[in-house]
Amino acid sequence: MGGYVARLGTKGPCDRALAHLNEPEQLDEQALVIAAGTGDGDAWEILYRRLYPRLRAYVGRRVDAGHVEDTVSETMTRAVRGIDSYQPGPAGFDGWVFGIARRVCADYHRHRVRLRRQDGAAAGMAEVIEDGRAPGDPAAAADEHAELRRAFELLLPGDQQVLELRVIAGLSVEQAAWVLEKAPGAVRTAQSRALGRLRQLIKAHDD
Repeated sequence: MGGYVARLGTKGPCDRALAHLNEPEQLDEQALVIAAGTGDGDAWEILYRRLYPRLRAYVGRRVDAGHVEDTVSETMTRAVRGIDSYQPGPAGFDGWVFGIARRVCADYHRHRVRLRRQDGAAAGMAEVIEDGRAPGDPAAAADEHAELRRAFELLLPGDQQVLELRVIAGLSVEQAAWVLEKAPGAVRTAQSRALGRLRQLIKAHDD
């Protein structure tokens, strides 16, 4: 997680931000975003640490494993550069950042396509579903996760995307709707259908 944070550092460590925001309840998203908009490096670091696990999980589904950290770092770099364009809304700051992440991942794929064309290669990019499994889990659990990954990879791209945002990234319906440029109701319907298809694929494999 150090790449972006190490480069940020305009004001010092995270606990300095905690010092000038005395009460825990004051350390809310709105206050942090306002402070970040003024160039407060501490505020940016706190926002980054809050977002990092979900952002990494989402990006890990969209790009090659060796490019995850660079993609997360590029996402936050663009967020810092573009903070003046942020407008509070139903999606909040998280939705805004995940919208940036989606575009960074799209840029990554376009770049990969150009490289494949230049090299004449036809190899696709391997994608893995983030399962958060700890080392030492029983073999049966590993088999279940492998089965889930196989089923997930058989879903249509649209189904994968809505589940990545809602389940893996943990965005709210409103945030996912903002990222996907859809109505919240459409996202709810899409999520329900995607989960239904995923269950059918798992059941078909079991049968």
